[in-house]
Amino acid sequence: MKAVIQRVSQASVTIEGLKVADIQKGVLVLIGVEDADSKEDIDWLTAKIANLRIFGDENEVMNLSLKDVGGEMIIVSQFTLQASTKKGNRPSYLKAARPEVAIPLYESFIQQMETEIGKKVQTGKFGADMKVALLNDGPVTIIMDTKNRE
Repeated sequence: MKAVIQRVSQASVTIEGLKVADIQKGVLVLIGVEDADSKEDIDWLTAKIANLRIFGDENEVMNLSLKDVGGEMIIVSQFTLQASTKKGNRPSYLKAARPEVAIPLYESFIQQMETEIGKKVQTGKFGADMKVALLNDGPVTIIMDTKNRE
């Protein structure tokens, strides 16, 4: 499971002209699922994201987590995070899980994240053509891969 976590001042998701998610201070999480992902990956990644100290304290030092600041979250499924660019110029998406595998894992990820942060998260729509807008704060962008836990 791969994730791109972006600290935002605001973010939104629009589908077919309708805004389906809209937050202010918080994080936008893009999540890519692969066939090898499991509940263990979800547990590790959600705990890590919920507790990442990427928000400034009273001295503007990144010492606070999303939970600490009461921030909001949008989670967006993005299979292109599983792209391989090893050969040629056309990305291969063979590692990306098919919908019958990815959707239950994506939904489980959302539920677990809500448990971790103690509040409802907003989402895009799996498989939809989404327009994602964000104002990256910092900028702070972190890439995580459950298969390479560094």
